[in-house]
Amino acid sequence: MLVIPGIAAAYGFLLMKDAVYDYFAKIGDINNSSPDFAWGMFIGGAILFLIGIGFIGGWIFFRDRKHNYLSSRFRPKVPRPPRPQRTPQTNDGNSPQDANSD
Repeated sequence: MLVIPGIAAAYGFLLMKDAVYDYFAKIGDINNSSPDFAWGMFIGGAILFLIGIGFIGGWIFFRDRKHNYLSSRFRPKVPRPPRPQRTPQTNDGNSPQDANSD
């Protein structure tokens, strides 16, 4: 299942590498006065690389989430239970409100 995205990512990396290598090889050629960069091949390779790596990374992330291997910041948020109701305090004369009533 992960072989196809892995091959796509590897092929995308090769396309990007070849585009950069060909550009530098054209710079060193004396007969070529203005080398051009193969943007189509580079962008296509970048898209294949990012899709393949993104799929593999997402698959690993969701597998680890299912087995509860993730750090606490990646776990789903669990809402806090509501606070228990406070009972009214009896007026014993020691509260700050009683000190201000003088």
